[in-house]
Amino acid sequence: MIATSLNQSDCPEVQVPFPLLFTIGVVSLAENFLVVLAVIWNRNLHSPMYSFICSLAAFNTIASLTKTWENLMIQLAEGGHLKKKDLSVTKLDDVIDSLLCMSFVGSFFSFMAIAVDRYITIFYALRYHNIMTMWRARVILGVIWATCGALAVLMVKFFASNFIMICFIVVFVVSFAIICILYVYMLMRARIHARKIAALPTSGGGRCRRQRWWRNSMRGALTLTILFGAFVVCWAPFFFHLIIIMVCPMNPYCECYRSLFQLHVVLMMSHALIDPAIYAFRSAELRHTFRKMLLCSDWNQRS
Repeated sequence: MIATSLNQSDCPEVQVPFPLLFTIGVVSLAENFLVVLAVIWNRNLHSPMYSFICSLAAFNTIASLTKTWENLMIQLAEGGHLKKKDLSVTKLDDVIDSLLCMSFVGSFFSFMAIAVDRYITIFYALRYHNIMTMWRARVILGVIWATCGALAVLMVKFFASNFIMICFIVVFVVSFAIICILYVYMLMRARIHARKIAALPTSGGGRCRRQRWWRNSMRGALTLTILFGAFVVCWAPFFFHLIIIMVCPMNPYCECYRSLFQLHVVLMMSHALIDPAIYAFRSAELRHTFRKMLLCSDWNQRS
């Protein structure tokens, strides 16, 4: 599998029980698939922002499915039911690695799309529906999925090439910097807008409406911040693992870090488990949709 290798240091490799990995994978798969169904089912969620959230949940679904299947393959191989050098197993392994890379890059690009959407919502509210239409959102999603698919194939096909690894790292760092800069700029502009709204000499009703709109917009930005923070915490150790493979594959200290690979996998899989909980906690509309879907109420009457 992509990021696994023989540990040649004195540090013992940390083993995570297969039942725990399998449980996390199955639960996160079910949760994210439920998010995708909720966005498709509820017409009130047919908006650019929720389309991007649906894309993020779809990439999380792919990550959960691929890691669950990979762990199952490892168990079968260790039990003697699969031959590790079999050509079909090798090809399936490449497919799994490609899908895993695709889910990582896709999640990051989905966060970028959500960040830009939130920025337009907050600072160009009157023109938002003209700027961010559903047609443009579909085009953006098409570009994201096509780009992620191509990058995933290149990543796995030329994994031994330092050039591909460097490109992968550069894309991650640049994207991360763009999102951070956008956040800082958004918060700076938010403070200025809040002061302007407070200083406007209008009636109490008008001011309350503007403050309510501002709170809702900033609530969406805060939700995105929480999602992105969870993404960085859960994926950063695995990403650093990939960097170590390229920079110091034989260094004993690097090997000690790589001995924690299965813990990095648990963190990575936990990200797909955490995201739907954040959606449900921060979005009343999604909570309402989840409740209706789980209780099978009004299934034939879409919202």
